[in-house]
Amino acid sequence: MKIALIGYGKMGKTIEKIALERGHEIVSIIDVDNHDDIHGAAFASADVAIEFTAPHVAYGNCIDAMNAGVKVVSGSTGWFQQNEAEMREKCEKEGKTLFWSSNFSLGVAIFSAVNKYLAKIMNRFPVYDVEMVETHHIHKLDAPSGTAITLAEGILENLDRKASWVIGDLTNPDGSVTAGVAAKEGELKIDAIRRDEVPGIHSITYDSPADTITITHDAHNRSGFALGAVLAAEYTYEHSGMLGMNDLFNF
Repeated sequence: MKIALIGYGKMGKTIEKIALERGHEIVSIIDVDNHDDIHGAAFASADVAIEFTAPHVAYGNCIDAMNAGVKVVSGSTGWFQQNEAEMREKCEKEGKTLFWSSNFSLGVAIFSAVNKYLAKIMNRFPVYDVEMVETHHIHKLDAPSGTAITLAEGILENLDRKASWVIGDLTNPDGSVTAGVAAKEGELKIDAIRRDEVPGIHSITYDSPADTITITHDAHNRSGFALGAVLAAEYTYEHSGMLGMNDLFNF
């Protein structure tokens, strides 16, 4: 499979390494210093483009790739929710292909399934309140993380007493705290922490007067995310339309 990389930071380099190890060919690498190459022949020759950039450029990158006739796998967060309807329309009515996920880790996919199942159980026990905390490296621009939002949506789907999520406190890299919204009844609070080079930690806690139940996913490095992105590209190569982790891993 011919792969184009959009974004060549730490994640892009890790994806490149894993893709090459799996026998794929990197035909184009697009980064901030050569973005116009996304309109070139080398990029257009790719079967799939894997896009990991920043929220303010991800939408444009995906549009450019689609216009070049290249299927897209995007792991950029902070842009998809407000553009989801347009992306789905392009896939359903214009024949474009986008595989988007807030997190490509197999471990997170399993964790997400456990999260939904636990919320379904807890729907029967209103004595437990639920909150979430996510921790990421100091370079991450969006808060809460896209993964935290996806996990929150999984809770809301299965826990009747929570109707929406709100942004809680943000602990900044210097240790200062930016106060968030005080959660009201029916709201799920998501706190965020930005610390060091943490790849990603997500903890969901159910608390009652009698006890506390916490489930946590703690990523050790970027390799799990990168492998998942390559697996998603392999899946996207053979499929079309609006795709996601539920298509790749149907637990």
